[in-house]
Amino acid sequence: MKKKSLDEINGSVNVPTVYESAFWQKFLAYSGPGALVAVGYMDPGNWLTSLAGGGQYGYTLLSVLFVSIIVAMIMQSLSIRLGVVTRTDLAQAIAQRVPKPVRIGLWLLNELAMMATDLTGVVGTSIALYLLFHLPLIVGVFLTVADVLVVLVFLRFGIRRVEFIVLTTILVVGAIFTIEVCRAHPSWLAILNGIIPQSKIITNHSELLLSLGIIGATIMPHNIYLHSALAQSRRYDEHDPAQVTETLKFANWDSIIHLIAALIVNALLLILGGTLFFHTASLNSLADVFYGLKNHQIVGTLSSPVMSWLFGFALLITGLISSITSTLAGQIVMEGYINIRLPLWKRRLLTRFVTLIPIVIIGCLIWFNEQQFEQLIIYAQIILSIALPFTLFPLVAITSDQKLMGNHASPLWQTIIEYALVILLTGLNLSALF
Repeated sequence: MKKKSLDEINGSVNVPTVYESAFWQKFLAYSGPGALVAVGYMDPGNWLTSLAGGGQYGYTLLSVLFVSIIVAMIMQSLSIRLGVVTRTDLAQAIAQRVPKPVRIGLWLLNELAMMATDLTGVVGTSIALYLLFHLPLIVGVFLTVADVLVVLVFLRFGIRRVEFIVLTTILVVGAIFTIEVCRAHPSWLAILNGIIPQSKIITNHSELLLSLGIIGATIMPHNIYLHSALAQSRRYDEHDPAQVTETLKFANWDSIIHLIAALIVNALLLILGGTLFFHTASLNSLADVFYGLKNHQIVGTLSSPVMSWLFGFALLITGLISSITSTLAGQIVMEGYINIRLPLWKRRLLTRFVTLIPIVIIGCLIWFNEQQFEQLIIYAQIILSIALPFTLFPLVAITSDQKLMGNHASPLWQTIIEYALVILLTGLNLSALF
């Protein structure tokens, strides 16, 4: 019997059949996986790129955020389709189609990508603990082990509890930045202008590089793997074509709405950077923003310890939650590619410790310097850029396979567009390396 993806939550949530219940009842039943994925679009890597984009170029790069999220919606939709139609996650689907040496190679590459993703959450959480409570960075790093244990506790009560926590986090973070942006009194006309793409984004080399950073921080391999597994958490009749179609419909609605929420949070971060720090001060780190928000010389009358604390708190909870979802993604990759069989708690801790070991080693080498430590997030984005084509190309290929996907396979015209997007996205991300 084929091993189920994220076996402990697979098919664990009952949903109404296609023949019963009203729209909103069905929508609420299917809502949740999109929130877990969306929080990956708000990790500290996104924070750094969005804030830096606003601080250096005002609202100009809002258009890049919009384009990035649209492409993300397309790719997440393919991931959902794979999971719902085949009851297989992307790691399992690839592993079934490649010889063992290639499978091992892809596992190692994707394991590195998962480590990079987890690293972003761990480092972001550690920096938040340092800024808020002056905890040494090394202490913050080891405290992040606790979030793995917390998610294990909550999963014992079902994935819906975790989904609720994540959704609450998104709402809290969104509320915090809405308050901070409203207090900053941005120019709404300038914001609307920023949504319109401008040619200087391409012609200005430094602006282009930061745009690539935003794209790279948005489209990440772990979210693709994660969604293909989470889409299977709902219990439905996979042999009923009407039920499969309806599951796809509501799963995509769930994804789109939560990705719009992620877009709003990232846009608020960029607007905050553009309003308070554009041509005002250098914005090189999260600490610059934290201390800048309570510095009268930088933000004038808007300076407030409360605004600074809220910023740090939002960083803390998004770092914690994003590291939880990256740990789940790491489990999917490990199980899918090499079929590792360990008790659940051992798998989770192994995934986390695989990330912690290089962080601690590097941290010791740089004496846990806050600014240099934060550079690890930037390096993580580079690793994700390298791993991206090895995730997206197989995804497009598998979801266009009519033998596997049946009526839900991508038509030729759609497949061509998807390949074009992947090639463009990969080229842009890789260009940042040279």
